[in-house]
Amino acid sequence: MDSNSEITIVVPCYNEEESLPEFLLRLEEYSKQHNCKIIITNDGSTDSTGHILNEFAHGRDFKIINHKVNSGYGAALKTAISLANTEYVVSIDADGQHYFEDIDILFGKLKSLDADLAVGCRVGSDGIYRSTGKWLIRKISRMLVKTNVKDINSGMKLYKTTLAQKYLKLCPDTMAFSDIMTLIFCAQKHLVVEENIRIKNRVSGKSTIGINTAFDTLMEILNIVMLFNPIKIFLPIALIFIILGTVWGIPIVIAGRGVSVGASLLILMGVITFLLGLIAEQLSLIRKRF
Repeated sequence: MDSNSEITIVVPCYNEEESLPEFLLRLEEYSKQHNCKIIITNDGSTDSTGHILNEFAHGRDFKIINHKVNSGYGAALKTAISLANTEYVVSIDADGQHYFEDIDILFGKLKSLDADLAVGCRVGSDGIYRSTGKWLIRKISRMLVKTNVKDINSGMKLYKTTLAQKYLKLCPDTMAFSDIMTLIFCAQKHLVVEENIRIKNRVSGKSTIGINTAFDTLMEILNIVMLFNPIKIFLPIALIFIILGTVWGIPIVIAGRGVSVGASLLILMGVITFLLGLIAEQLSLIRKRF
């Protein structure tokens, strides 16, 4: 990378007092070498995170935004990205697991292919619990949105700033932000590329990701599909009703016992669901004109 003056590094931060001192020193060193801009959002931390950030930023060219209350990982990123005024913006987590040098790799990949979003695909083991959850979310995402991205919820992503800012209002305030922003880029036919990055083990602090995060992410994926391509949800359901009704009703008709009320209701439900899907598709076209 010749110059990173085109890039703003945005960092969401919540209760990371143990990892911050080392992280901030590494961040400062990297930003000086590459002339990056820095925006950090303290998302209503209840420990000394806010004090550490404000003390470190004193006399330095760091922009610190303090949320009065904890609003969520996505909300912290929204605040920071909305304030970026460079051509590109890269998100990175404050827990110290990322290597700053990997920003250069993502930037090189994005520039060489003129891509709109470069996703850092984490190389390393998450354990069977997280790996299974990520696999499930990835499979469901691919059924609903056409994407080849392996690590859609990676915390390190490099965006074209204007596009990221355009889609902020569609993204949730929760941990699902990373997944949804990636899916929006894919659904809107922007060029999304992926490059392997390294991760370190968390040396301090505690991750807030759990089963509720996975459930919330799945719900947000359904919401975003309902916005961009609702027929993908309504059509399979309609077909299931119609097929079940047909399979149920045909033997009864062949046996000369008339038309089954249950089978008729299933087929009718299928037709109604399909028509609702068409209405949702039209509403989707209207809503997307933002």
